[in-house]
Amino acid sequence: MDGLALHLADGVIEAPVAALFAAAAAGVVAVCLVRGRRALDDRLAPLAGLVAAFVFAAQMVNFPVLPGVSGHLVGGALAAMLVGPWVAALCVTVVLVVQALVFADGGLSALGLNVTNLALIGTATGYLVIAALLRVLPRTRAGLAVAGFAAGVVSVVAAALGFVGQYWIGGGVALTAGLGQVAGAMVGVHLLIGVGEGLITAVTVVTVARVRPDLVYALRGARLRTAAPAPVTGGAA
Repeated sequence: MDGLALHLADGVIEAPVAALFAAAAAGVVAVCLVRGRRALDDRLAPLAGLVAAFVFAAQMVNFPVLPGVSGHLVGGALAAMLVGPWVAALCVTVVLVVQALVFADGGLSALGLNVTNLALIGTATGYLVIAALLRVLPRTRAGLAVAGFAAGVVSVVAAALGFVGQYWIGGGVALTAGLGQVAGAMVGVHLLIGVGEGLITAVTVVTVARVRPDLVYALRGARLRTAAPAPVTGGAA
């Protein structure tokens, strides 16, 4: 079977199921477009372009997982931390459309499936993890790094499980392994990929926050706090 996926190839999922997910994805992307336009300003628009370019480059590196299925970095968590969930979903969606139309990376009939998994599930899950952790973690470099790392790992695994759910609903090809084994393979491989994505997300976001915290959506303009200096104890001899 030809094609790539955690980019899904054409025919991996039955056509009616693919059409259903395409319609649902189109509706959610439309909402993201409306909400994203409200968030875009002179600072966020150029950053969104840079984020989309980074995600595009990251997703071009694929790792084979199953016949017709490959894994790669997703970029949703990083995008969500920098430009917010609505614009991040649009950035990843644009990347997926370009890859499908220009590079045949992912099938056209599977575009809605890929958008659902990578642009919507991955980005939304990553942002929810970020929002939850930044409520309890200090706004320091370490806290931001932990949130970015965790979001990167969880978002990639969630996107992989999106495929498993879609295959359970309407798999279009017979796999040699059972659904449980498929889920295990997807989670195992993408957990490793997620660790790499988490590290990239943490390093990138902390680097940007040190210089321009106002460009990090997750900080909402708040300046990154530095650790308080250790108290000086003792006296002169």
